[in-house]
Amino acid sequence: MRRALVLIVITAAACARDTAPPAVPAAASFASIPAQHYGLGRAATPAEVAALDIDVGPDGLGLPAGSGTVAQGATLFQTKCSMCHGATGQGMPPAFPLLISRDPKAEGFKFASDPKLPHSIGNYWPNATTVFDYVRRAMPLLQPGSLTNDEVYSLTAFLLASNEVIPKTATLDSASLMNVTMPYRDRFVPDNRKGGNEVK
Repeated sequence: MRRALVLIVITAAACARDTAPPAVPAAASFASIPAQHYGLGRAATPAEVAALDIDVGPDGLGLPAGSGTVAQGATLFQTKCSMCHGATGQGMPPAFPLLISRDPKAEGFKFASDPKLPHSIGNYWPNATTVFDYVRRAMPLLQPGSLTNDEVYSLTAFLLASNEVIPKTATLDSASLMNVTMPYRDRFVPDNRKGGNEVK
């Protein structure tokens, strides 16, 4: 975009002088232009990096200490999540997706034959640990990262129980969450295709 703006300015100036515009470097030439530093910003401190380095993978690595119950999560969902996702997790299309549903028509992972079937945490999410990860890093929408670890465990417990994945009496912590197997976990496979851009 910046290159295009430069070209427009140069061309406009040349037209005003009724002369040919100067040559614009080829795209490959821009790679050889040295980086410029404008004295803005600073390097992040180790503490700032640590505060953002909180991702949790499918294997549960990175899950923090804490715990929460389904009942606690139900209360939190109404105060922190329902304004976007609906009181029963039904979603508010097109912006806010469905979270809770085990519609019998969508059971059996039949999305290839009917892509309009409702996708929810219960029928279309491969790992319980990454439910925790997403809620912790990205929710609530206007205050991401504001939930305590106990609150995230509680909300994760509520979402999993409401999708009939764990009992409604369950309490989740790192150990129990890593033992949860999502209903259609075996329908997801790693993308191990080899192309021209794989890391050597």
